[in-house]
Amino acid sequence: MSLENEKRELLNWIEDNRSRFIGMSDQIWENPEILWEEFFASGLQADFLEKDGFTVTRDVAGMNTAFIAEWGEGKPIIGLIGEYDALPGLSQKKQSSKEAVKEGGHGHGCGHNMLGTASVGAAVAVKKWLQDSGASGRVRYYGCPAEEGGGGKVFMARDGLFDDLDCALTYHPASTNITSKGSTVAIVSSHFRFKGVAAHAGGTPHLGRSALDAVELMNVAANYLREHVLDGTRIQYIITDGGQAANIVPETAAVEYILRADKTDYLKDVAERLRNIAKGAALMTDTKFEEEVQIAYSGKMANHTLGELLFENMEFIGAIEFTEDEIAYAQEINDSFPGENKDYIQAAIDYYKPSAELKEMVLAHKDKPLIGVNFPAIDEGMTLKGATDVGDLSLVTPTGEVYTACFPTGAPGHSWANVATGGMSIGHKGMMHAAKAMALTALDLYSDPKYIQAVRADFDKSMNGKKYECPIPDDQQPPRLEPKS
Repeated sequence: MSLENEKRELLNWIEDNRSRFIGMSDQIWENPEILWEEFFASGLQADFLEKDGFTVTRDVAGMNTAFIAEWGEGKPIIGLIGEYDALPGLSQKKQSSKEAVKEGGHGHGCGHNMLGTASVGAAVAVKKWLQDSGASGRVRYYGCPAEEGGGGKVFMARDGLFDDLDCALTYHPASTNITSKGSTVAIVSSHFRFKGVAAHAGGTPHLGRSALDAVELMNVAANYLREHVLDGTRIQYIITDGGQAANIVPETAAVEYILRADKTDYLKDVAERLRNIAKGAALMTDTKFEEEVQIAYSGKMANHTLGELLFENMEFIGAIEFTEDEIAYAQEINDSFPGENKDYIQAAIDYYKPSAELKEMVLAHKDKPLIGVNFPAIDEGMTLKGATDVGDLSLVTPTGEVYTACFPTGAPGHSWANVATGGMSIGHKGMMHAAKAMALTALDLYSDPKYIQAVRADFDKSMNGKKYECPIPDDQQPPRLEPKS
């Protein structure tokens, strides 16, 4: 049987089993859990894969909501990457107007209920093909917690859990079907805590050593630093402890900083300069300080070869077909958001500046609330200002990422609008499109060694002899929470 026919058979199998994966996604949607608390979602997926014949290893890299599931023997080894954490405060019903299921509750505003499930679906489909074809290779699913501000993949990368992969495939819900050839910024968030000596601010201020003075001097110097960093670098901070009362010289004070830079190596330089500023502030005020790194993600490095393969397979599958009811539902959501979100397509063109041919293709869908066609990568050579722990994965092994239409075109990221479509048919269709694209791309990689060779050559060229360096301290450990009763 030709590979094309094998792909069509696998697509039929995925379609026949879509209810299994939609059911999983909806269960995770209905039980949203924020970072480090994903006990239901991780348990649901791990149990599912174990029952399907995968060997499951739980509690990996010190994270009790992380796991790895593997099936097969030999090489190549292809990883499918899943996430399942929700966002706080985004509870929302499955309807086109804003209304919480539970006031103050969590919600899947980034669509991670679909993200993880699509990769599970692809992993199970690939396992079936490997089993039926007798081809050599292993498929491995990574259940990754805490992408939203915790960095589960960073801890996995530090522990070497991606080291033997030939490549990895992942997906993210979006408002269009498109692959990525761009990068993301590197990010580090640190808490600087200063300790001085308390004293009566009126009677004996000379005996005090103000920790707040140190924080304010640090912030002043950091603002001067802004002039002397490369364009695209971000320096953001908030004071988290400013003392207890104005008539007491503050014994403690603290400030949290977030730094972003286009290049991971350059971010390290900026972080060291900020650290020296903290040292100087402590020296000037005769105080002491300590730094606690909260999170640190490396910048993502796209693999163009994988991006092209994913696009070719999306084209093989065809466009997503949305119903009139789904289009009307999405339009109602779009109408809830004024301003630039109403002109999403033009804003994307202005930002990405695509070629004339691609611009014309995109403009043909300018006024549509849902877009089901497939687009080639529009972000080649660009560094997007968002950050993700997929960056650390991409510096360890070649990584391809596909985006699919799960949200209306005008829905802002991390909003109730995304929650409203992530648990119904619009999100389901986008999720299954991604599962199919990743599964078919894996078939290409298993079937012909030339693809793995090309993917690796692309990766080696981009790395240019560099080796991955984990951005978090060696002694930093992830939180270990317990399930809520």
